[in-house]
Amino acid sequence: MADSSSRFTFRRGTRQPSAAGAARSLPFWHYLVAAVLGAANTLSFAPTPHGGWVELVIFTLFFAWLTRTNGWKGAALTGWAFGFGNFVTGVWWLYVSMHDFGGMAAPLAAAAVALFSMYLAIYPALSAVVWSLCAGRARYDDNGSSAAVPADEPRFVPTWHGAFAFASAWALGEWLRGLVFTGFPWLASGYAQVDGPLAGFGAVAGVYGVGWALGLVAALLVQGFYTVRHGAVSTSKGARYAPFIVAAVVLVSGMLLSLVEWTIPANAPLTVRLLQGNVKQDMKFEQAGVDQSLALYRKLITEKPADLIVTPETALPILAVQVPPDLALALRNFSDTTNSSILFGAIGVSVNAEGRATDYTNSLFGITPNQKDVYRYDKHHLVPFGEFVPTGFHWFVALMGIPLGDLGRGPPVQKSFFVRNQPIALDVCYEDIFGEEIARTIREQEAPAGILVNSTNLAWFGDTIALDQHLQMARMRSIETGRPMLRSTNTGTTAVIAANGTVVARLPVYTVGSLDATVQGTSGRTPYVTSGNMTVIVVSLLLLAFGFAFAPGKNGRNKPDDNGRKKR
Repeated sequence: MADSSSRFTFRRGTRQPSAAGAARSLPFWHYLVAAVLGAANTLSFAPTPHGGWVELVIFTLFFAWLTRTNGWKGAALTGWAFGFGNFVTGVWWLYVSMHDFGGMAAPLAAAAVALFSMYLAIYPALSAVVWSLCAGRARYDDNGSSAAVPADEPRFVPTWHGAFAFASAWALGEWLRGLVFTGFPWLASGYAQVDGPLAGFGAVAGVYGVGWALGLVAALLVQGFYTVRHGAVSTSKGARYAPFIVAAVVLVSGMLLSLVEWTIPANAPLTVRLLQGNVKQDMKFEQAGVDQSLALYRKLITEKPADLIVTPETALPILAVQVPPDLALALRNFSDTTNSSILFGAIGVSVNAEGRATDYTNSLFGITPNQKDVYRYDKHHLVPFGEFVPTGFHWFVALMGIPLGDLGRGPPVQKSFFVRNQPIALDVCYEDIFGEEIARTIREQEAPAGILVNSTNLAWFGDTIALDQHLQMARMRSIETGRPMLRSTNTGTTAVIAANGTVVARLPVYTVGSLDATVQGTSGRTPYVTSGNMTVIVVSLLLLAFGFAFAPGKNGRNKPDDNGRKKR
């Protein structure tokens, strides 16, 4: 028998082929299957009911497929293919905004969606690379050829530290996607768990923490199946089924955490009216559309009193200083005589000492009964290509017929709007997909908000899955913060979300009306509000550091003994 040292070479995360044989390359269909799994994962998000269970199955299959790779390059391509399949089917509605409303040629709009999806897929590819380098692997046979690995044996043996490495690498990849280039955390895997078994981790570690738990359970299930099928005869039954037991513990923990009430009721309940105007996007900023909007929202606002009345984003599609005096007087009189607080969307403007307009902002303005001062919230997290043009991309904007400019940004943390002693935190449209920013607002406000309000306009994306996906993300914000969320939208979905993430009431999309409800504010902090994303970041980095330091195959571990058996 040849010397064992000639039959083995080891490298963390990949199999190093010996001179007698080269590592097998993966066929094209391997990556095609990964892309199909990614596309199927889109079905786990809204509007699919209880899609968290669907996602758990898909992620288990994805991780099992990832273990077939034989190096970091194969892992990267597999992760990228999965991500591309997921994003190109999950954010295709961007095509609607660019083509239907922006006037961009169909081939260019489709190409833009494809290129954007290719960029987003870099992050799951990065996660797969980190997992591959950290997880470690080793293969051997009698003649040193990797080709002699049994056909029915996977090229990677799932291990405990490999499972934690996958969970950590996946969570960090999603966190980076929500951070780099102002971030785009849409379709973060944790969102599909809003109605799934792992939702309870949202209040502890946020949406990325939910994604971490999802990755861990999926990897443990694969490890369990492998251990049961390929485990040594001498392995105890308890050791064989341990991965299944731990995965079950994580799932049950997620369910039980969903039952925990991290916050308590605070202040008197509020009656609210959330307005939905259903103003067509293609005429919203034309004079006819402006006149229609002003008349429509005057009628809807003054139709019936409530403690709080909220309009959608830019419901008044004009500068706030240009609101017609008769409309401004009607709203003020209605507020004063009915004790109704009003939040309406309009374009804000800052004026310098010389009386010239400087920054224009996407803003919400608040009218409080019998108070002259008008509250103002300026959107902080702006949409690239929608509210500001990234450097070097003005040529791209020129391809669309949408009048875009660079809006000003409001401060990251802004004061609460008070309604009958109840502090309320506001955000506009896209901002409610950034959980850390909302948690920071509650954490740093002088008077921490007990109710969240989102005012938005998704008419840019037509009647597509974007509406349901956005509602699903808003529900995660309630789970993370333990606070109810009120959503007033132009075309849908206008809804009231309870502090546990349950949708209490909603309006049908593409209808005109108001949603009336009574909402109880809360106080207190969830663990996520206290620590934000730091919990999942620190835990993931520590686990990956441990994995790199003690990966299988390092320092001679997993090498065969003199009898050709692997050391344990």
